Amino acid sequence: MNNRRALLSVWDKTGIVEFARGLADLGWEILSTGGTARVLRENGVEVTDVSDATGHPEMMDGRVKTLHPAIHAGLLARRDRPEDMEALVGRGYGPVDLVAVNLYPFRETVAAPDVTLGVAMENVDIGGPAMIRAAAKNHRDVWVVVDPRDYGAVLEAVKGEGREGLAGQEADLNPLRKRLAAKVFREISAYDAAVAGYLAGEDEPLDDEVTLRLRRRGGALRYGENPGQSAGFYTGEGRGKGIASLDQMHGKALSYNNILDVDGALSSLAPFAIAPDPAICIVKHTTPCGVAVRPSLAAAFERARETDPVSAFGGVIAANREVDGETAGLIASMFVECVVAPGFSDGALERLTAKKGLRLLAFPAEGASGEAGVEFLARAGGHDGARSFRSVYGGVLFQTLPEPPFYGVDDPGWKVVTRRGPTEAERNDLGFAWAAVAGVKSNAILLAKDRATVGIGTGQTSRVDSSKLAVRKAREAGLGDELAGCALASDALFPFRDGVDAAAEAGARAIIQPGGSIRDEEVIAAADEHGIAMVFTGRRLFRH
Repeated sequence: MNNRRALLSVWDKTGIVEFARGLADLGWEILSTGGTARVLRENGVEVTDVSDATGHPEMMDGRVKTLHPAIHAGLLARRDRPEDMEALVGRGYGPVDLVAVNLYPFRETVAAPDVTLGVAMENVDIGGPAMIRAAAKNHRDVWVVVDPRDYGAVLEAVKGEGREGLAGQEADLNPLRKRLAAKVFREISAYDAAVAGYLAGEDEPLDDEVTLRLRRRGGALRYGENPGQSAGFYTGEGRGKGIASLDQMHGKALSYNNILDVDGALSSLAPFAIAPDPAICIVKHTTPCGVAVRPSLAAAFERARETDPVSAFGGVIAANREVDGETAGLIASMFVECVVAPGFSDGALERLTAKKGLRLLAFPAEGASGEAGVEFLARAGGHDGARSFRSVYGGVLFQTLPEPPFYGVDDPGWKVVTRRGPTEAERNDLGFAWAAVAGVKSNAILLAKDRATVGIGTGQTSRVDSSKLAVRKAREAGLGDELAGCALASDALFPFRDGVDAAAEAGARAIIQPGGSIRDEEVIAAADEHGIAMVFTGRRLFRH
């Protein structure tokens, strides 16, 4: 009779009963522990307790149960080495030919709010990683499975194997064994990195080594930025799943470019997460082409669209409030790729789902209203220590993201540097403009008035060119009259006075910028000459 043995000890019980039953039907002996053994017995699978195989009871509430030579010798014995097998038999141990283990949910545990260090450490797995590491080291002789999705393939592979299976050198020809072993080391590496990252916290934002474990969401995307380019959407696990946690309520699958634009829309709207009134941000090619705050969402949308109706065509719309029927009617009147919001009213869904290709994305359930919704949106802009990775040729750049300049929150770091300070109305416009420019790609110049964008200049190779572009955009959109008395926000310092001169010529009466140029005195003098109020923020919002 076939006397192969499998050790099954899993946190995620998905598919484990069927897998164990399939092995048992092939004559395998099933070793198991704790909750896994209980589930298998409840479902009619005969199980041998690991303590019976080791001859040693579990200790310390199960902390020590598989950490025993009877298990690890059975995993590490090389079947083609007579001395290994003799040592195994000499101790009265038997081989373990298959291990199915998935680890304590450390990442899921620490993703929950207010988790204590003690609870987190109790969810650091010790025995599981030790077993799967040993099995993966000896994968020529031992099957190792850490992903329930692999149960079917492994079960098919072991059917018909003899006692020796593909042991020894023959196993080098089995790509499945190697693939499963590689998955083990990726899993352990990511798991240990998660524990290390948790313990380091924010004290070590830039470690010498960074390990990422990413999993593709869904199938491959149709193509990348252009046809002919392969693409996929990969995410990590635990807290801050971001775009992957959005609930797609309607429309075609997101494309590569859609995902980029949704990211741009969320990060651009993030500074308005706690705005006292509804806010709309319209994004095209990852940068805003219109932003507005108004007493109603419909009014905010209309005013945001007015900034650049040409660019708004085919854009992505992000809202900080549930989309209502009136706003939906306005959105439905134009071509839009995606709408992302905390939710959609029944009336809004009725109007928007009539457009088959329009993608509707809602904040995750826990973020549909209240503080949780604010947190979801705020993190999109970098709140609470969010970090980003960016690929370059032959490497990856890593950075922490800046805290969003939240609209509606007074910043004590602001400093009036001109003889004339801003009026109350100008200060309100400066606050809006500073929040809105955070999402604009550099060199970024944003003109605003009455809590709405008037013109946006982005992506130019000089700041003065961005200023000219913002003015031109405003006039082309029919907003030239609003240039008089507008506020200007610059994401980075003015290196020369020419940017101030251009702003004055356009009609700006207040400027907000980081400051810090070696020519600050020259720039401030230019503002004084034009009677412009200028505020230095002391922080840069540059997005390269």
